[in-house]
Amino acid sequence: MTNGNAASGTAVPKLRWKIGALLAIGILVNYIDRINLSVAAPHLQEEFGLTSVQLGWLFSSFFWLYAFLQIPSGLILDRFGVATTMRVSSFLWAISSALMLFAGGFGGLLAARILLGVAEAPGYPASSKATGYWFPRGERGFSTAMFDAASRFSNVIGVPFVAFFAVSFGWRSAFVATAVLSLVYFVAFLVWYRDPSRHAKLDRREHRYILEGGAQPEGRSAQGGGVAMLTYLLKRRKVWGVSLGFAAYGYVFYLFLTWLPNYLVQELHISIIKSAGYAAIPWLCATIAELIVGGWLVDWLIRRGGNEVRVRKTVLVVGLLIGLSIIGAVFTRDPVWAIFWISVSLSGLSCAAPVCWTLPSLVAPAGAGGTVSGITNFFNNMSGIAAPVITGYIVAGTGSFAAAFAVAGVALLLGILSFTILLGSLEPIPNPPSAGTGGMAGGVSKAVAEPAAP
Repeated sequence: MTNGNAASGTAVPKLRWKIGALLAIGILVNYIDRINLSVAAPHLQEEFGLTSVQLGWLFSSFFWLYAFLQIPSGLILDRFGVATTMRVSSFLWAISSALMLFAGGFGGLLAARILLGVAEAPGYPASSKATGYWFPRGERGFSTAMFDAASRFSNVIGVPFVAFFAVSFGWRSAFVATAVLSLVYFVAFLVWYRDPSRHAKLDRREHRYILEGGAQPEGRSAQGGGVAMLTYLLKRRKVWGVSLGFAAYGYVFYLFLTWLPNYLVQELHISIIKSAGYAAIPWLCATIAELIVGGWLVDWLIRRGGNEVRVRKTVLVVGLLIGLSIIGAVFTRDPVWAIFWISVSLSGLSCAAPVCWTLPSLVAPAGAGGTVSGITNFFNNMSGIAAPVITGYIVAGTGSFAAAFAVAGVALLLGILSFTILLGSLEPIPNPPSAGTGGMAGGVSKAVAEPAAP
């Protein structure tokens, strides 16, 4: 196989893209499990007499343990691998989602959502780590966009799907439907996913193409992993640059994910069924923007000889700047204009998202991709805790979403500063010092070049 053929990817089979699709379907199901509460919220408010503040806490509760389990999930992934971790996790999705059936009030709903957060904690770090194994660097943009865009597309099909069951058969039936989807995915993942070195259907040519293209090495960290690796990574400036930037992105994303249906019903006075159609528009725009710009365009520019750092960071920063369009929704109560500004904002964020999710696998030391993904996703999901609660208090206190959207704009500005100032280059962080030596595995000079976090 010539270099030219390897570069184009046309001379090798494409099993990796089927694996990418499997990962994307997992995130799709994962997010339908998450948004079902947001769609059913008006029914729950009516049946249980919930306030906006209580809704904010319910929306937030999924992330309480989910966020704190991101780092342990990364360590578990690096210890036990993607296949084993995700088989257990995806089975627990179905069980946790079904527990919503037995909720009899605020306390029951809260407990069920917390358990769902525990079950789904490894999902995103696992997809990021698996993508690092299965795809060369030149295809990392689109492969990452596939699974991340699924989180947006889940709102396009998931909101109408959940709304149909909730309105037609009662809100409990919506949770039955999402539990069944999770169970079906568990079976699919159990049957089809293996790491590249263990996949019986992976052709040698494709495996060589993946490895020669800069795929992340499989296996545990040569430096021992665990707490020692975690401590080392938390001293790296790059890890903090990605993590804090990701937290800012996550604040706006989770505000929309949890509050958009209620915003349309409460502030714009749209019916639940009609709001499902309106809510699908921004997420559809976001899905298309992510696949085309954050995925295909980034990979195309890099393959055409564009500087990888410049391409990725330009798309990242410009996408977040476009995300500031959320401020436009502050000044209108016209549903058409509100959806327009929200669509522009989500599209910009979605262009940046694949770059965000690519960063952990690009900068992680060998064998530590799961841990870096866990750290960054921890900070991302801390915003999942904060955004719904802060928004709930703002809406309860002001009777409007305007101030909540303004706070989101400030968060994005801080994220842009983090990505531009703290992150630096996209070269991998050097391996930590070998046991019993004072040097760095992989080169002393590279270790010196990577400063510790302030």
